[in-house]
Amino acid sequence: MSLAAHLEELGRPLVDEQLQHPTVKGIAQGNLDEAVFRSWLEQDYLFLHDYVRVFSRLAWQAPDAHLGDLVDLAHATFHDELDLHRSLSASFSADLDGARKGPACAAYTSFLLDSAASYGDGLAALYPCMWGYSTLGRILAENPPSEPRYRRWVDTYADPGFADLAARIAQMIDEADPDPATAERLFMEGMRHEVAFWSVES
Repeated sequence: MSLAAHLEELGRPLVDEQLQHPTVKGIAQGNLDEAVFRSWLEQDYLFLHDYVRVFSRLAWQAPDAHLGDLVDLAHATFHDELDLHRSLSASFSADLDGARKGPACAAYTSFLLDSAASYGDGLAALYPCMWGYSTLGRILAENPPSEPRYRRWVDTYADPGFADLAARIAQMIDEADPDPATAERLFMEGMRHEVAFWSVES
């Protein structure tokens, strides 16, 4: 089993935990309180800016074969994901420009930026977000919400193109061959941040 596949196996119980989180269940059912999603949207908007910085820091260290991959990932995050947040912001009365990081967002982004000081370790640390959202999107799309705004959110992360981006990270992890114990520790810490982020407060 490859290291990335092993990490996915370790992380799957925490994906299941996210699926049972009230925020995720509310998105899946299309009846999540708008104030809850507005808070999440503002915090995730701030998170994604630092996520782009993580990709950029890793791109500086990347072998030539994956420099373009990380630039593509930074571009997709900055444009596609952040555009989704901007387009949803008005319908949820979100103040993206005025938002400030809450504790969960600050802890997660600090962890990722610190981990990105090492190429292989940084890849393992960020994989929970890419793989986790791709997995959540795929599962939620099996019975998508009828509410169009939440349906759009699900469709974004269920898109095969997003799964392809996650698969690129898996390949890079395996090729980077970081210390397995360190990769496991960072990956699982990232997964715990993912779970905590659903309870985010601005």
